[in-house]
Amino acid sequence: MEYSSYDDKTLVQMVVGGKSEAFDALFARHRDAIYAMLLKSSGSSNVADDLMQEAFMKAYLKISLYNADYDFGAWIYTIARNTFVDYNRTRKNNAINPQNIPLENSSAAQASAPTPEEYIINVQQRHQIERYIAMLPEDYRQLFELRFLDEYSYEEIAEKLDMKLGTVKTRIFRVRNMMCRLIANNN
Repeated sequence: MEYSSYDDKTLVQMVVGGKSEAFDALFARHRDAIYAMLLKSSGSSNVADDLMQEAFMKAYLKISLYNADYDFGAWIYTIARNTFVDYNRTRKNNAINPQNIPLENSSAAQASAPTPEEYIINVQQRHQIERYIAMLPEDYRQLFELRFLDEYSYEEIAEKLDMKLGTVKTRIFRVRNMMCRLIANNN
C-alpha cells in the first residue's frame, strides 16, 4: 500500500487502527522539518538526530492522543520542541560542576552506590532488555546494539554496515519503535 498519497489525518487514523507502517509516511513527510529545527536549536547533528528519533517515538506511542482538529505537523513540532527543552534541562542539571563531584571516600560517593535491592533490580532490568533485544529481527538487533549498546554514531554505523545514512536513521527509528512495542506489550 502506498501511504504517501494520504493526508496526515488519514495516516494517523490508520496508525491508530493498527497499520503501524502508515507512521513511516508521517515520519518521512515531517522528519526534515523537525530535524532542521532541532539542528538549529542544538547545533549538533548527532543531538538533532537523537532528539528527532525520540520525538517521533513519543508521537508514535501517544498517537491515539492526537487531536485531528489540529495540524499533525504542528503537533509533532511541539513534541520535538518539548523534547529539546527536556534535553536542555537535563543537560544543565547534569553539567559537570566541581562541587557536584564527590570525593573518593566521601559519604556522597557511598550513598550513590546501589543498595543490594537496587543491584538486583538493575540486573533484572538488564536481563529483561536482553530478552527484548533477542526478540528483534537479526538486522535490527545489530543496529540496536551498535547504536544503543556500543554507542556508535549514525555515520559510523552507515560506514560499518555499508548503508546510506538515511537508511540507517530510518531503521534505527524503526528498531526504537519495535523495542517500545515489546516493552509496552510485555509490561
